[in-house]
Amino acid sequence: MNDLTDEALMLNYCNGQSAAFDELYARHKGGLYRYIDRQLGSGGEYTNELYQDVWMKVIKSRNRYKVSAKFSTYLYHIAHNRIIDHWRSLKPEIKNEIEVDTIEAEALLPDELLQNQEYIQQLKQQIVLLPENQRQVFMLQQESGLSLEDIANVTGVNRETVKSRLRYAFKRLRYGLASFHAGELL
Repeated sequence: MNDLTDEALMLNYCNGQSAAFDELYARHKGGLYRYIDRQLGSGGEYTNELYQDVWMKVIKSRNRYKVSAKFSTYLYHIAHNRIIDHWRSLKPEIKNEIEVDTIEAEALLPDELLQNQEYIQQLKQQIVLLPENQRQVFMLQQESGLSLEDIANVTGVNRETVKSRLRYAFKRLRYGLASFHAGELL
């Protein structure tokens, strides 16, 4: 089953092959969880709930599934909509935080580890400061590896808008991290 595309697996699942769903889940569980977790703020109390909701929507809608895009686009579209619904339901003063993976400590010397942790903290802060639409496309690209076209389908905007938002996100991140890099060089 490993050689089947995600779309073929989903169609097999629609036809009653539960092992096909297991394979889809195994392929996408990590990236989807990280995407949701980082959109809600790492360790957020709602991450597991929304993660499970997304998979339940996939299960419940299997009889209506049609291959009109890549399965990953379909999956992240469901997640994107669920996250939007979640944020709308919360009070506006709740601030979104993003967690960035830490670098394995064993591979670094203590000074390098400290510098990398400071850099990671700075990057996390800069990601949080991105406008929501830029943060969404940035995280979709980084976490799911979706193409510009797929991100456009997930977010409901055109490809050029996604491209522009990514360009602005990277520009803001570079600018925000410039002071950290300048400090490293001293």
